[in-house]
Amino acid sequence: MSKEMEFFVFLLEQYAKYKNTTADKVLKLWDELNLTDYIYEMYELYHIEAIDNAFYDIDNKISEINQN
Repeated sequence: MSKEMEFFVFLLEQYAKYKNTTADKVLKLWDELNLTDYIYEMYELYHIEAIDNAFYDIDNKISEINQN
């Protein structure tokens, strides 16, 4: 497994915990909103910052999509 995929799985699980839900529900949401690839591709930024910053960014992306 690549380091990007390992981090993606970690981020997915931690985000699910942060949202008090399950990783499969989070992944389904990200897929429905076409965010999964975006989040995966953000590895270079997300893995060097505090994980809360990634959560904030993901929440903002979800809000932006839901407003449109």
